[in-house]
Amino acid sequence: MPEPRDDQRPPESDKPDGPDKGQPAKPANALSRWPLGWVIAILLLLAVMLIMQGGSDNADKVTWLQFKEFAEAGHFEDDRYESKDNRFTATLKDDVAHPNHEGKDGGKIFVEVEEANKAMWYHELAQLGLDTESKIDRTGIFVHMLINWLPFIVLALIIYFFVFRAMRGAGGGPGGMLGNFGRSKHKVLTKEHSSITLGDVAGIDEAKDEVGEIIEFLKNPKKFQRLGGRVPRGVLLVGPPGCGKTLLAKAVAGEADVPFFSISGSDFVEMFVGVGASRVRDLFKQAKDTAPCIIFLDEIDAVGRRRGSGFSSGGHDEREQTLNAILVEMDGFDSSDQVIVLASTNRADVLDPALTRPGRFDRQVQVHLPDIMGRVEILKVHSRKIKMSPDVDLEQLARGTPMFSGAELEAIINEAAIGATLQDKDWVEMEDLEEARDKVKFGRARKGRKFEEDERVATAYHEAGHAILQHMLEDAEPLHKVTIIARGGYLGASFSLPKKDRYGMGRKQAEAEMRVACGGRIAEEKKTKDATSGAMQDIRQASAYARHMILEWGMSEKLGFIDLMTPEYNESPMPERPYSEETARVIDQEVKRLVTEAYEDATRIIDENWGKLVDLAEALLKHETLTADEVDKVLRGESLGKTTVSDLLAAEREKAAASEAEEPAAAPGNTDDGEADTGPGMMPSPA
Repeated sequence: MPEPRDDQRPPESDKPDGPDKGQPAKPANALSRWPLGWVIAILLLLAVMLIMQGGSDNADKVTWLQFKEFAEAGHFEDDRYESKDNRFTATLKDDVAHPNHEGKDGGKIFVEVEEANKAMWYHELAQLGLDTESKIDRTGIFVHMLINWLPFIVLALIIYFFVFRAMRGAGGGPGGMLGNFGRSKHKVLTKEHSSITLGDVAGIDEAKDEVGEIIEFLKNPKKFQRLGGRVPRGVLLVGPPGCGKTLLAKAVAGEADVPFFSISGSDFVEMFVGVGASRVRDLFKQAKDTAPCIIFLDEIDAVGRRRGSGFSSGGHDEREQTLNAILVEMDGFDSSDQVIVLASTNRADVLDPALTRPGRFDRQVQVHLPDIMGRVEILKVHSRKIKMSPDVDLEQLARGTPMFSGAELEAIINEAAIGATLQDKDWVEMEDLEEARDKVKFGRARKGRKFEEDERVATAYHEAGHAILQHMLEDAEPLHKVTIIARGGYLGASFSLPKKDRYGMGRKQAEAEMRVACGGRIAEEKKTKDATSGAMQDIRQASAYARHMILEWGMSEKLGFIDLMTPEYNESPMPERPYSEETARVIDQEVKRLVTEAYEDATRIIDENWGKLVDLAEALLKHETLTADEVDKVLRGESLGKTTVSDLLAAEREKAAASEAEEPAAAPGNTDDGEADTGPGMMPSPA
């Protein structure tokens, strides 16, 4: 189908816009002129090659004596030669052997003559009866200049076509080669593009309220301007990863009926210096042209780090230039611009103070980890589209997921749905959610891995040591369940279920948790008379509690009410400690004292309750997983009334033996498909 002429094309405003409305016309930019540039460059290069080849007439140089001998012998065609500048050129006859090429007949030869002897050689050749055709090289100067300067001319033309014209085209349109680096890589979203609303955001009510004020201003700006106030120019979302900062921004895009410019901080940084600043200017220019609107800078710490720290290369550092451009653009807003900058980061401590001051980012919205009620709301939001069993208790699941972020809670719901689907269940049950929680926190259960009996015994006593201390110590977190099924990088685990959310930790709780961490090694070593590497994480946890108590929480009588932690924001390769060597020795002594006291106290408790610990470990070896209620029964000496792994294996063997005995009497093809895959040695999951 032929393309319409220019006078037949619709006007710019009537052209279809967007992927659903037809393909828009290509802009006239430098990209459309690139093929012509390539053709010109190739033609110029071919011209250079032809001229350089044309500069030589493919004649071979000979001496004057050889040239004179050929002339005397009459070997020149038409008995003539050509005189051009200081060169005599003649063509040998076809039957004359070439002096410089063996086996070649004929060809051109030339001899270079000196200006002083030129007249004498003319006379000698004339006496031999040779005619001469003298040519004046009127184009010699031009050809020589062209040969010398043409490569530079070609290079200048290439630079012009591929760089300057490309950059000039990028300034007025979306094209260009290097000029395209300076254009912003943002995405423009509108209310129709985002299906997420504030109703999909749960667990961060305070942050929703603050963001809701921004949305209200964009919808009704006169309401806020009535008393002379102005809207915040920037809102900084701060919080740990996975808490919903980006989700909150998506909800703003879905709620606000204004353009939403979204870009990541890393998109500003390129290999060319100055590109980031150019993209910042281009982004804010487009935002001002479409105001009112919102700019969302995700992970702004990629370009907003504090200036003059670390290994900065000085004032021409690309990151600092980008930050300077952001500072200038944000501070240059008028109150009528109605352009709001929304940014997110989980490292607010590293941001430049000029960026976070009022006037740029007026508000810092803290997006915290959800509390228990927030986790319940988040679980309800993510379970809307999941078929849940009536006995599912989301509040219990929320209590068992302290310090979980919204992203982790969403992963639990999704993993539970996947697990229930693989087991062909009609809905997601509570045990699926429990398994999904353990999988997200500790990793997938390694049920198919076989362990030696001594490893199982050591793991059972190790976990029993943790569990009995959690049961005995009132200040420790309550026990939820204990298992010796390998999961992730652990051979076993003891799970706690906090009674309530804790936003701080007291001395008694820290000391109790240290004793619980020591219990695994103590019980394992007392049973096996050996120490293994299984207590590595426990040692790390106990040491971390002790260091926090001394360095940060001021819980040391010797050191007192002093903060001894190294500042978090320190990019120096060799950070200096804020205390002396003498204080460092006291810190080491206090850390060792706290851990030693916890270890000795835990040893005393285990020795006093060793019989109960043995019963608990034996129960773990039989059942592999025990809940808190079952642990209580074992410690009280009651029977669990629960089928053991051995009982399950024995039952499977009896079924297999019965089926083998009945097999000869059964009619062919009348086997029970339900028992076909069950044979001796097959063990179902006891967990």
